[in-house]
Amino acid sequence: MPLVRYHVEDAALAFVTLDSPSTRNALSDEMLDELIDAFERARDDAHVRVVVLTSSHEKIFSAGGDLKAFADDAPTIRKYAGLHRFPRLYQLIGGLGKPVICAANGDVLAGAFGLALACDLILAKKSVHFGCPEINVGVFPFMISALIYRNVGRLTANELMMLGDRLSASEAKDHGIVNRVVADDEFDDVVRAWAQRVAEKSPLLMKLGKDAVNATKDMSLPDALTALQSQLALAFTTEDIGEGVAAFREKRKPVWKMR
Repeated sequence: MPLVRYHVEDAALAFVTLDSPSTRNALSDEMLDELIDAFERARDDAHVRVVVLTSSHEKIFSAGGDLKAFADDAPTIRKYAGLHRFPRLYQLIGGLGKPVICAANGDVLAGAFGLALACDLILAKKSVHFGCPEINVGVFPFMISALIYRNVGRLTANELMMLGDRLSASEAKDHGIVNRVVADDEFDDVVRAWAQRVAEKSPLLMKLGKDAVNATKDMSLPDALTALQSQLALAFTTEDIGEGVAAFREKRKPVWKMR
């Protein structure tokens, strides 16, 4: 049985659903491979404008890495070789060219916390928690520390990684980790509303913008500004900018040319 479900709604919204409730959606090699396949499928589908990452489990988005695999007696070189999946997935999401919304409908823990932070927007049910409990079982969140340090204040990041405590959704919002905290019974409707709002924007300008942010986020300020100047000049050549301005002036919805 597949561990990840993929389906498209309204032609433009791709839903990627973690679907291994018996393992609490542990990020096994097999699940990571299926996640990579699903995101590549969304990337290559010209009709898809937004990707929503969520879970079929009632209480757990994902418990993170597969602890059984961490402690097994497989050769170290084999374990090392398999670790490429995490950076590949995180970089795939960043370079997807399409917005990715993490719909955190359950607890987001360990490696899944990094997966959520790799997304562009995070919506969380009021009842969920976020955290890095790895240190409590003798593991440090090595791979996701790069994402945590780029998205969370240093002291909060250290507290999460070194104490292994969890944050409530409201606390995560206070720390700028999530965009919105939503009542559980309203969550699905809010996720779709956000996805539809994002899908209404120009796919071409969204791709140019996301690619620019992804390429410049770790540059020095002078280098980033130089690169962004070139991207803005490129955006000026698109028909969608003209259409967007015209629609605004004429008080109508834009019809994106995607060129």
